[in-house]
Amino acid sequence: MQRLSGLDASFLYLETPSQLLHVCGLLTLDGTTMPGGYSFQEFERRLAERVAVIPAFRRKLHNPLWNLSHPVWVEDEDFDLDNHLHRVGLPAPGGDRELAELCAHLAGQQLDRAHPLWQCYVIEGPEDRVAVLIKMHHASVDGVGGASLITYLAGFAPDAPVPEIPDAGHNTGLPTRARMLWESADVLLRRPAEIARLLPELLELVPRWLGKALHGKGMPVPFTAPRTSLNGTITGHRSVAFAQVELAEVKRVKNAFGVTVNDVVLALVSGALRQFLLGRGELPEDPLVSTVPVSVHERTERDRGSNRVSAFFASLPTHLADPAARVFFLAEANRLAKDHHHDMSADMLADWAQFSPASVFGLGVRAYSALRLAERHPVVHNLIVSNVPGPPMPLYLLGARVTGLYPLGPVFHGAGLNVTVLSCDGKVGVGLLGAKELVEDLWPLADALPDALRELLVAAPA
Repeated sequence: MQRLSGLDASFLYLETPSQLLHVCGLLTLDGTTMPGGYSFQEFERRLAERVAVIPAFRRKLHNPLWNLSHPVWVEDEDFDLDNHLHRVGLPAPGGDRELAELCAHLAGQQLDRAHPLWQCYVIEGPEDRVAVLIKMHHASVDGVGGASLITYLAGFAPDAPVPEIPDAGHNTGLPTRARMLWESADVLLRRPAEIARLLPELLELVPRWLGKALHGKGMPVPFTAPRTSLNGTITGHRSVAFAQVELAEVKRVKNAFGVTVNDVVLALVSGALRQFLLGRGELPEDPLVSTVPVSVHERTERDRGSNRVSAFFASLPTHLADPAARVFFLAEANRLAKDHHHDMSADMLADWAQFSPASVFGLGVRAYSALRLAERHPVVHNLIVSNVPGPPMPLYLLGARVTGLYPLGPVFHGAGLNVTVLSCDGKVGVGLLGAKELVEDLWPLADALPDALRELLVAAPA
């Protein structure tokens, strides 16, 4: 039995049929690299081999009435791969737009909590086109963890052996009622001491953090983002698009301007968003505000939970027409935001999330949605932009070479667009997922990304 951390459990508590909190990875494949050629049956056999040795794919939630704390993970003793692996045909003519439309439909379906929280769809199209959509709940993975799990499923050669996964100490049966009561009561009894330990740090941080924000020496202040049509109440319907650019060109811009890869990624997204919003006739005069998730895997010494993330707010200079000016703006803004963000300890979000109450979160999100409050208060942030590092070498998913890897993150009430970037094998894949009622067609934004990179290359100092 492994109890979810408060941060992991929060993704369960905040989920509703409209606010779906799973993450997806779309992989396009070259099936000809599979030994003997592609076949669904061989794909299924190889997947079964790997799922058998990766505990994260066989654990499910256990949350009986007598559990007084966060749910626990237990091994699914009745695990059946048929509940998770699906074979889907890609509608004609079988292009990228049809693939994206199918993925949007699948991304809009809630995961069944009676089973392990993941699904895998093998999508077969005309002319031997094969793609795979993997969907996992955010309670079980963060961005870095999801990329690692895909790497475990895949390999660095077509005939890569089944990986050796360290024993995670998973269960062979459900915990007893007495054990669940004892452990959850122990967690509750320790909470007052935990609050007393954490409160002084929070009280010392708040005025210093707000002071930097209000004096323009840190990240943007929440509730100051300009309103766009992306910022409203969402439903469970989704739209999807994707794009791919060369990592070498991103690094060329980075080196020319003397900035970081993340600065270039945000400049790339800012340029594309500027063209996208101009095309919709709604470009704000002020910068957009993005939430940028940040991995703290390297900053924390604790081994607690699947999500080891924090986040900061970033200004996206969509108001600047000059691409070079956008890069310089971001380099300075990100430097201040990161210094501001590092005022908080890597574990602060996870520490306070331990006290997240399921019933309050659930009722709050439903009331927020029903009353359409996202449209009644100032905009907290406009969108989410995430940058996840991937493996620099070629990947072979169950023998098939990965030709494109596009992550698709969740959207929230008030921020109906998620842009997630992942590098792999010399390419940068950009996955776009939106709330369909707010942004029905994301392809203009996807098509603007290569154009934005060309702008940066032209503007780069010689």
